[in-house]
Amino acid sequence: MESIVQFFENLYTVHPTYGHVLAALVATTFTWLVTAAGAALVFVVKDLNRRTLDGMLGFTGGVMIAASFWSLLSPAIEMSPGEGFVKAFPAAIGFACGALFLFALDKFLPHLHINFPQEKTEGVQTKWNKTILLVLAITLHNIPEGLAVGVLFGGVAAGIPEASIGGAIALAIGIGLQNFPEGIAVSFPLRRMGLSRKKSFWYGQLSAIVEPLAGVIGALAVLSMTAFLPYALAFAAGAMIYVVVEEVIPETQQDKYTDVATLGLIAGFIVMMLLDVGLG
Repeated sequence: MESIVQFFENLYTVHPTYGHVLAALVATTFTWLVTAAGAALVFVVKDLNRRTLDGMLGFTGGVMIAASFWSLLSPAIEMSPGEGFVKAFPAAIGFACGALFLFALDKFLPHLHINFPQEKTEGVQTKWNKTILLVLAITLHNIPEGLAVGVLFGGVAAGIPEASIGGAIALAIGIGLQNFPEGIAVSFPLRRMGLSRKKSFWYGQLSAIVEPLAGVIGALAVLSMTAFLPYALAFAAGAMIYVVVEEVIPETQQDKYTDVATLGLIAGFIVMMLLDVGLG
């Protein structure tokens, strides 16, 4: 682990101003590649049963919930000035804005959740096919995830004591772990819909291609708006919690394996908590 931390510390020295942007890009490229690895299982596994998929999606939700608090909200509150209610205001405002941002995307961007029929398509009416709608649904997941990683690496560059390279790496690892089942959750349903293995993989990995872009945007934003870092961290947390409650959890409640999904969520929360506390 020390060698990984050293690697990212070296990235910060590559450029005096934008080294942290490079670090965020590398970290979010890793999370994207893990998604691709999950999607690639479609080449070697014939099918994945619903029980396993629901458990994996539950794990994804648990990681996102834990990351929202341990990696984002808690540091946002700690680095905010003031005492009592005043100290929590930046986190509360950022959290609300992040949720509202995803709410707006959810209302306007056409998408279809994984385990839902096409007549349940959300967003503006469109004639796009089910494949594109499914990929867009997972892409909504990945926007706040990429932003969260980028913002945290930016906080390290800004010299914020509550932001550490270890914590940023822990968040990237956690996001990567939950991206693996996300890649599976896209590629296997597409395969069952009749797409070839290559196309199923292609769309599966494509759903996370937005993460490196979002990570770079998050890191650049912090560079120019250091004072807004608590708001930015909480923004990412609010967006992630919105995704979990509006999308991930409902997707695991469509069949008879709700208990498996719940245990998966608990496991994901524990893993992310251990990562953040142990490395942060």
